Amino acid sequence: MALVLNDRVRETSTTSGTGTLNLAGAVTGWETFVAGIATGNTTYYAIHEEGTANWEVGVGTVTDATPDTLSSRTPISSSNSDSAVDFNSGGSSNTLNIFCTLPASKTTDMTMTATGDILYASAANTPARLAKGTALDILQINAAGTIPEWTAPAAAGATAGFVIAMSIAL
Repeated sequence: MALVLNDRVRETSTTSGTGTLNLAGAVTGWETFVAGIATGNTTYYAIHEEGTANWEVGVGTVTDATPDTLSSRTPISSSNSDSAVDFNSGGSSNTLNIFCTLPASKTTDMTMTATGDILYASAANTPARLAKGTALDILQINAAGTIPEWTAPAAAGATAGFVIAMSIAL
């Protein structure tokens, strides 16, 4: 399905381990993951285990079930050296606060750093930046057909404006 973000999506859980979380319902004033993200979609999440220093930020899949779940957790950063956190380890049953978020590493602010930069996706849901080229460089797709790159004009007299106009016309 799709990667979906939404404001004010927050639930709790007392699930233990590193796998699927059973969601216990929305916190007052917030939406459930199923209501805000919808079943089958993925979302960025943050989890904090109350009373501990355990936390995890990642991407997971929402499922409408009994109970609703957040599964296929893939951590982006965490208190466990960016690996999955073993929540409620040792038999504790602390409350986990789970909410929808946008990880800092996924924002364009972290990617764009200079005037003239171009933002593109280097992989699914992965922003990357291409620094501006030099005077009269031409923007093209690399030989693998996967990402943009700058190149010098191939023929004397060719200009970037002409090449861009031709590619738009095609």
